[in-house]
Amino acid sequence: MTTPTALLAGRTVLRVGYGALQLERLHDRRGEAVALLRRAVELGVDHVDTAEFYGFGFANAVIREALRPEDGVLVVTKVGADPDPGGRRPLRLAQRPEQLRASVEDNLRSLGVDQLPVVNLRRLDSGPGLRPEGDQVVDLDDQLAVMTALRDEGKIGAIGLSSVTLDGLHRALPADIVCVQNAYSLVSRDDEDMLRLCAAQGVAWVPFFPLGGAFPGLPKATDEPAVHAVAESLGVTASQVGLAWLLHHAPHVLLIPGTADAAHLEANMAAGEITFDAATLATLDAIESRSSEVPIG
Repeated sequence: MTTPTALLAGRTVLRVGYGALQLERLHDRRGEAVALLRRAVELGVDHVDTAEFYGFGFANAVIREALRPEDGVLVVTKVGADPDPGGRRPLRLAQRPEQLRASVEDNLRSLGVDQLPVVNLRRLDSGPGLRPEGDQVVDLDDQLAVMTALRDEGKIGAIGLSSVTLDGLHRALPADIVCVQNAYSLVSRDDEDMLRLCAAQGVAWVPFFPLGGAFPGLPKATDEPAVHAVAESLGVTASQVGLAWLLHHAPHVLLIPGTADAAHLEANMAAGEITFDAATLATLDAIESRSSEVPIG
């Protein structure tokens, strides 16, 4: 097994963090949400992924209440979409430079901080989900210009990318990109070339949808017979096997699994302690990779 820590924006962090999207499920039980985040810190979580559009600001509010400076938790936010409570979807695209700046200000305000340590620019160039249309089709260089300006102003500490193509990452690397968040899992490994480029450039790889299957029709790691066989042989769950495979696959992979349940949180963290022998790893590596692209409807 590789080292249990890796670099993120110059910080050494535990390779299993926490994604705050699922905190929204505890919207009416705020105390439970705060307690869950405190439990994550107790378990060693030292990097958290969030955004203003997670629960219309609820996730950020919980993070602001639950985390303390002495916890030393690196909070990673993202821009590129904004909450849209009255819309057909719960969020709307916000790709234009002035919208990115406004989103940074919104995250600063809701988190109650003077600087966002890492901000991911969520593009919509790859992976499942929406694609930009109309005035939301914005050149990457224009977006990087405003992100770099915000970094120069001290409002953000470092820049990451999300849902980006290999070409986009090549174009962005001169801006000193510290992490990439793309859809990636044992069963959807389209971005292997990008993962290798990140390794060569010292860029953290932080997959979302780490078990696949977030949309109907997408493959799921937990549907694979080989994954279940490995899980049974090790006395763990299929989900833990899927997460552990990511950690074994490359040393610069960081995980941000989300949950609203304390027992599930503990299981996710325990995935970082699972080891595979060479034969087991070869069995998992042999699982077919299928595309994570889905028709846009």
